[in-house]
Amino acid sequence: MAEMVCVTIDGEPVSVPALTTVTAALAMQARAATRRSVSGEARNALCGMGVCYECRVSVDGRAHTLGCQTLCREGLVIETAR
Repeated sequence: MAEMVCVTIDGEPVSVPALTTVTAALAMQARAATRRSVSGEARNALCGMGVCYECRVSVDGRAHTLGCQTLCREGLVIETAR
């Protein structure tokens, strides 16, 4: 069994397997969107490899972090644009 780590997603503590990408952790929690477009439309990961930039979230206070390229570790704080 994979080691589990605790991350915080939009203020809610969640356990996910270590080394899971942030995008995968969001999908495991059935999060509808990673961010909102300038017109308010919900956006979510599309390519899964860092090309489309649709997976941008704030990680540990750093805005516009690519969720598909960021691995979960203990204590990570993820904020989406709900």
